[in-house]
Amino acid sequence: MYLSLPDDGVRMSTFCKITTVLAVAVFATLVLTITFRGLAYAGPYVLAFFLLLAISARAYPKTKSFAYTIVIFGAAAMALYYPALFISYGDFKYATLIIPLIQLIMFGMGTSMHYRDFLGVLKAPKGILIGVVSHFIIMPLLGFSIATLSVKFAAMPPEVAAGIILIGCCPNGMASNVVSYLAKANLALSVTITSISTLLSPVVTPFLMNLLAGPLIKIDPWLMVADIFKMVMIPIALGLLFSSVAKGRATWLKKVMPLVSMGGIICIIIIITAAGRDSLLKVGLLLAVLVLLHNIGGYLLGFWSAKLFGMEERDCRTIAIEVGMQNGGMAAGLAKGMGKIGTLGLAPVIFSTLMNITGSLLASYWHKKPTTRGDEATVPDAVEG
Repeated sequence: MYLSLPDDGVRMSTFCKITTVLAVAVFATLVLTITFRGLAYAGPYVLAFFLLLAISARAYPKTKSFAYTIVIFGAAAMALYYPALFISYGDFKYATLIIPLIQLIMFGMGTSMHYRDFLGVLKAPKGILIGVVSHFIIMPLLGFSIATLSVKFAAMPPEVAAGIILIGCCPNGMASNVVSYLAKANLALSVTITSISTLLSPVVTPFLMNLLAGPLIKIDPWLMVADIFKMVMIPIALGLLFSSVAKGRATWLKKVMPLVSMGGIICIIIIITAAGRDSLLKVGLLLAVLVLLHNIGGYLLGFWSAKLFGMEERDCRTIAIEVGMQNGGMAAGLAKGMGKIGTLGLAPVIFSTLMNITGSLLASYWHKKPTTRGDEATVPDAVEG
């Protein structure tokens, strides 16, 4: 058995080298196709390139964390090139799957939570208060400012611009916990802020959305409250209940749910990208720039708001990540509930994709910079985009 390990390693190394070479070859073919035939004919090469690139990225420690993001880009490209495949099958609309997928992801989040997460409120109320308040002030106001200016000066459709506000009014996603761990931030604080902001979302998110996005789009806050309870609170409560009843006997769930969550997010991105393809082709590049500013602005303002209140480096990193990273799945579900998945849902999809890139880069940068204390916690059991 032991003698086979080197052969396995050699075979894996050879496979990865072949995959990398193929990715380069396909990319060259892609460039030639775009140059001489046009972007419209490049679909198969785009998909093949992202697939091979994702496999290659998994083989190297420095690029492994980007594999999932590369898959997301490939999924979005597939939806843009072949939208008809992901809009409906006969009379069944694939958009119907969005809310069940989000509920499944939130159930997984619930199974990874524990009452101990909330005891941190008693132990470190300052950091949690700063993190939660900063999150629900900075991101909604920053989103409102960007959306308002984009409508006024860049002729952004109001419903599309309102999606920037929507993503800003949502709570943190579980991806922020993973990034906090990798960035050597305060993981316990990160998990607690995410949990509390999620529990506050049925009240805070509809209120902020009605207040800030009201001039751009008609908002029914009570419908939004009902949607959040249906999509987020009930599945999380069921997840917590299941975790309590199982009492460690369902360890397999902790291994499966992150994969289910990642798969669910990819499906949601494909469905929304296909549904909003026409709008995305018109404003996609501008919208990507705007949500990137929103995301990076959240990191910067979150970090310096924590510095302003005298927080230590690890906590400043945590709050920066918690402010800058959002629950894109929840935002997409709310857009679906309002019947505007192809407009209001575009910003959350792009934000979720880009925050995976910026979050990975930020985690890599901070991981190399020492802090005053190490983080002995473990990686969270669920990932959300």
